Amino acid sequence: MKNFANTEFSPEVIELMTTALEAAIATLPEPVHSSHVNALAESVLRTAGAGERNPAALQRIALMELQLAPRH
Repeated sequence: MKNFANTEFSPEVIELMTTALEAAIATLPEPVHSSHVNALAESVLRTAGAGERNPAALQRIALMELQLAPRH
């Protein structure tokens, strides 16, 4: 995971990010790979860090970024 050590979020924003991440993970087909969860989490952190506070937007952006990510 990328370094987000210097990033701070209020409890309310953490709750929004958690909601978005859980919703995004719930849409993934089984089995869910940890690399996909990490990619979604990084996207949610980065997007929330840029100021987005809408959980649906955080979820949508994370899923779009996962689709666009290069496959290994």
